[in-house]
Amino acid sequence: MRSDLIKKGLERTPHRALLYATGLPKSQIDKPFIGVATSFTDIIPGHISMNDLSRFIEKGIHSAGGYPFFFGIPGICDGIAMGHRGMKYSLPSRELIADIIECIVEAHQFDGLVLLTNCDKITPAMLMAAARLDIPAVVLTAGPMLSGYYKGKRRNLTSDTFEAVGKFKKGLITKREMEDLEMCACPSAGSCQGMYTANTMACVTEALGMSLPGVAATPAVMSEKRRQAFETGYRIVEIVKNQITSRKILTKEAFYNAIAVDMALGGSTNTVLHIKAIAKEANIDLPLEVFDEISKATPHIVNIVPSGEHYMEDLYRAGGIPAVLNRLKDKLFSNLTVSGYDIREIAKKAKIYDEDVIRPLNKAYNKEGGIAILRGNLAPHGAVVKQTAVSEKMLVFEGIARCFNSEEEAMNAIINGKIKEGDVVIIRYEGPAGGPGMREMLSPTSAITGMGLNESVALITDGRFSGGTRGPCIGHVSPEAAKGGPLAIVMDGDRILIDIPARKLELLIPQSEFNKRMKQWKPIEPKIKSGYLSRYSKFVSSADKGAIME
Repeated sequence: MRSDLIKKGLERTPHRALLYATGLPKSQIDKPFIGVATSFTDIIPGHISMNDLSRFIEKGIHSAGGYPFFFGIPGICDGIAMGHRGMKYSLPSRELIADIIECIVEAHQFDGLVLLTNCDKITPAMLMAAARLDIPAVVLTAGPMLSGYYKGKRRNLTSDTFEAVGKFKKGLITKREMEDLEMCACPSAGSCQGMYTANTMACVTEALGMSLPGVAATPAVMSEKRRQAFETGYRIVEIVKNQITSRKILTKEAFYNAIAVDMALGGSTNTVLHIKAIAKEANIDLPLEVFDEISKATPHIVNIVPSGEHYMEDLYRAGGIPAVLNRLKDKLFSNLTVSGYDIREIAKKAKIYDEDVIRPLNKAYNKEGGIAILRGNLAPHGAVVKQTAVSEKMLVFEGIARCFNSEEEAMNAIINGKIKEGDVVIIRYEGPAGGPGMREMLSPTSAITGMGLNESVALITDGRFSGGTRGPCIGHVSPEAAKGGPLAIVMDGDRILIDIPARKLELLIPQSEFNKRMKQWKPIEPKIKSGYLSRYSKFVSSADKGAIME
C-alpha cells in the first residue's frame, strides 16, 4: 500500500508515534488509509449538509476495512461571489483546490481518496486532483436543492432572484414580491435547483464513472443521500484493494460519454472549461471541436431550468443519470466506473420513470445538444454558447456593438436603461488573464432577461456565464481581449453577426480596417497587481485550453 511509506519499518517509528497521537488504534494501522477531502462550509448552501454525509462516509470506510482521515478544502459560493470583485476568485480557486489535494495526499501517502463536493469549481478541482494523482478515488456530490414555492409556482435561484432584479427595475414586480422571493427561492440545503454549473458537473462526474450510479440527481435532503455516502465510503476501500486508479476510469471514452450526457442535458457552458482541464490532468487530448461534434450528434432530451420548466428533483424521480444513460446507450463507449460496472451495463439496467423529463431521442427538445462552439474573426480560437437556452428568433442575430471594459460598466448601463433592442453588449477584459479570473456574467445576463430584452439583445464576452444564463449569450471568446484578441478592437456602433446554426461569430468591418485596428491595439493596465490573482493572471491559459495554469 502507498501508506506503507509512512507507517512501515524501523525508520518510521516517529511517524507511527504521530499517527497514534491522532487516536489511531494500533489494531488499525495495517488497514488502508483513506483520505476524505470535504469542502464543508457554513456559507455555501450546497455544502452545509456535508458534515452529516461525512459520518456515513466514515461508517462505510470502517465497515469495508479501511481507516479514514478527513481534511478540509476551501469553497466559494458562486452565487454570493457573483456581480462583484469576489467572482474574480471563483475560477482561480479551482487550481488552488486541486493543488491543495495534491499536497495533502502526497504528503501523507493516502491509499485512496473520497472527494466530498458539490459546487461549481470545487467538483472539477477535485476531479483534476484525482486525475493528476492517479490513485483510487470516488467522488460524492452532496446533491441538489429542492425547488422553492411561491404564488402557486415552483421557484429557483436564477429566474426568481437574479432575474427579479431586472423585473423590479422595470416595475414588473413589487418590493414585497422581491422580499418574498428572497425568502423562498432557496428552501433547503443543496446545489441550486437547475442545470447550472454545480449540478451539470455532478452529472458529468457520474457520467465519467467517478461517482456511484444515481448520486448526481439525488436531492441533498433525501435519506438516500446518506446511503450513497455509506456506499461511497465502502466502495473506496474495495477500489483500493483492487487497485483501480483514477486514470483507469478517466479514459478518452469516459470523456466522450460525459460530453454526450452533458449535451443531452443542455448543461452549463462552464463544463467546456472544466472537462478540458480534467482531461489535461488525465493526459487526454480533447480539442474544442470534440464538444461541437458530439453536440451535433446528441439530441437535447432533458430540459431543466433555466432553459426548461423541470427541476433537478424531477430528473431524480425520472431515474437520474442512469436513465439518461439508458436513452443514450447506443451512443456510449464501454468504460469502467467506480461502481465496478461498465457504464453500458449501468445504462442497460436503468429504468426511465418519466418520458417527458427524459424524452426519447426521436422526441427530443432539440435535435442538437446544449452547447455550440462558434468561430470567426471575432473568436478565431473559439467561443461557447448554450444554444438550447437561446430562442429560435435569436439563433441568427445581427446587432450594434455596445462596448464595456468591465462587468460593472455593462451592468450599470443595463440597469439604467441604456441598452436597447438590437444591441450587442460586449464585455471584454474579463477573460482568465484580463479579469483576472474570468468572471461569470449572471448579473448582467439576468438583468437583460428580467427587463424583457433577451429576445432582442445579445451579449458577448471573454468572460464566462453561470449555468443559469439564458438567451443569446456568448462567452469564452478566445483569444481574450487582454491578450490582444479581436474582441479588444470592437468599437461602439460596429455591426456584429451571430449565426449559431452556422457556428459563426463575426465583426462586420472591412478587412483593411480590421488589420489596422489590430496593429494599433495596446494592452491596458492590469486590473490587479498584487496577491494571488496577479500571479494567476501571469500563468493562466486561454479559455479554449480550459483556463488551466501553465
